[in-house]
Amino acid sequence: MPACRVAFYQDTDGMVPVLDWLRRAECRDRGVAPKCFERIARLAELGHELRRPLGDYLRDGIYELRIRKGKVNYRILYFFHGDAAVVLAHGLAKGAAVPVADIERARERKELYQQDPEGRSYYQDGGMT
Repeated sequence: MPACRVAFYQDTDGMVPVLDWLRRAECRDRGVAPKCFERIARLAELGHELRRPLGDYLRDGIYELRIRKGKVNYRILYFFHGDAAVVLAHGLAKGAAVPVADIERARERKELYQQDPEGRSYYQDGGMT
């Protein structure tokens, strides 16, 4: 049984930023999406116990899920909602540090999610829920 239920953040128009990003990333770098989904499954297993090198705390309740494929560092930013739910806000390929603008976007999505968790949640099939 997973330690955390994993939800994908969903905009009011139904767009799911992480899944949209994963589709684009997979087109550019074949095989990155399965690696990301493996890491998401590990996050579901470990929840708050996930540590480096798999994940890390950034700031303001925002964490990064860390994936490396070849020479590219991929990151999926996430936050916790209560003790047993993790919400994937969005993804990026990064250089040395996660840009402040991406952390701010994740913080904004966290605030919107907290106002309407049910309306802002998308659950992926395949054992991630």
